[in-house]
Amino acid sequence: METLEQIVARGLGADGINAMVAAFYRRVAGDDLLGPMYPAEDMEGAEERLADFLRFRLLGDPVYQFKRGHPRLRMRHMPFAIGEAERDRWMDLMVAAMEETGVSAEVKEVLVPFFAQVADFMRNR
Repeated sequence: METLEQIVARGLGADGINAMVAAFYRRVAGDDLLGPMYPAEDMEGAEERLADFLRFRLLGDPVYQFKRGHPRLRMRHMPFAIGEAERDRWMDLMVAAMEETGVSAEVKEVLVPFFAQVADFMRNR
């Protein structure tokens, strides 16, 4: 049985991750709930950090660690009030980004639960 990482590497790869993250951030920029959490002048930086993180976690690309060290996701997200509404919106926008970029059903089947677990872990209220 293939792992999450193997399925993503085979079915999405780095280019697919980059496209999905770009589609996600196009949605975030205009979103009334998540958009205000991101300074407009750092939207590009946020996109780069998420793409780097996902390539690190899902493909083993070391760039994220070279730039930022250990992910420490909860600590990095503590300054932002993240509740159920924010978690759910994040998931909605990511699923829409997957659909827009043509992520296969096989890859979505493993990424949606992965994203749901991470998004829920980010809740701090």
